[in-house]
Amino acid sequence: MADVEVKSNVLTLASFWILGLCNNFGYVVMLSSAHDILKSNSATSGGNETVSISSTQDVFKKECNRLSTGVILLADIMPGLIIKIFSPFFPLHINRRLSLCIALTIASFITVAKANTELVAAIGVALTSMASGLGESTLLSYMTNYERSVITSWSSGTGAAGILGALTYAGLTGVFHLSPTTTMYLMLSVPFLMGVSFWVLLEHPKKDEIPTMPSISSDPSTNSQSFSNKISYIPTLLKFMIPLGLVYFFEYLINQGLFELVYFEKIWLTHSEQYRWYQVIYQLGVFISRTSVSLFPIEKIWILTILQGLNVVYFLMETLYSFTPNIFIIFAMIAFEGLLGGGAYAKSYHNIMKKVPKERQEFSMAMTSLSDAIGISLAGLLAIPLHNQICKIPK
Repeated sequence: MADVEVKSNVLTLASFWILGLCNNFGYVVMLSSAHDILKSNSATSGGNETVSISSTQDVFKKECNRLSTGVILLADIMPGLIIKIFSPFFPLHINRRLSLCIALTIASFITVAKANTELVAAIGVALTSMASGLGESTLLSYMTNYERSVITSWSSGTGAAGILGALTYAGLTGVFHLSPTTTMYLMLSVPFLMGVSFWVLLEHPKKDEIPTMPSISSDPSTNSQSFSNKISYIPTLLKFMIPLGLVYFFEYLINQGLFELVYFEKIWLTHSEQYRWYQVIYQLGVFISRTSVSLFPIEKIWILTILQGLNVVYFLMETLYSFTPNIFIIFAMIAFEGLLGGGAYAKSYHNIMKKVPKERQEFSMAMTSLSDAIGISLAGLLAIPLHNQICKIPK
């Protein structure tokens, strides 16, 4: 790769912030609406929203959806995971890829808005996953044409997507009492903003300065970016990929396997509203850590991994024993979880830009983005049986 970088002026940084916001916005909205999607479709199909367990003296009920929100998580990540597996090995046709991302995002919002079955809703969510996965892999690779400061800008934007996406959905449905369908239609403004940011606001490298990824070749001696050469380089990236993947596995196991089972009865928030605000607070923690990553130079991501694992233990015990006396303690724990996850994401890509040779950065950025998708996918797979087992236990 040519050693060329576009200076990170204010407009460039703002553009990458908006791109990060738009790329992750739909993904977050889908996860925030997961409880409502399953609840509405469960009611339509005649499913039972609660699991009841009888005893000789009383009837205990644990309020559970018929399906775990891990189902939505899998639909929201698996297609993106597949794209991230193959994306690093193909040429970076940036304009074509971004056009496809925008088209997929538009289709996803419309599909979910019109969904009247769980299958159609899952298809819409899967389209969002494809758009987000392709966008992240593509734009992270494209960032290697810029100074390292764009990583912080992009990370901050993705963090903002979390808080604004969750807050927007919670606000429109809870405060303004709009239906989830109407809310999805309003989200169509997001892909439009993404296009404006990339093709109008962002300063691009000159065409003769943009490095062109060579075609895949089976002969590594003639092409330093060949398929086999890239495969052989993956083991050197595991020190970035494994800690990041584990952090995401732990936090999404909490978010989609345990969040909906942690709720307080007879308070000012309903069960559905508690779930929505859990997502808002989690995303606020992510935003803070991704925006301020340069202020906290964490080199050893495994420390964050261990702390996130301890969070899993806490929330699992809470679903089983409901020992936390106040919802504000749960809010604080969720914010801490978000801080750990956001910090691990931003710092991992900072480390790549700082420690990986320039000619390897484009591939390394795209390949490392696969690790969080793997962690999230494994969390979704485990969240479903975990949810079902917990729902069988009396509250």
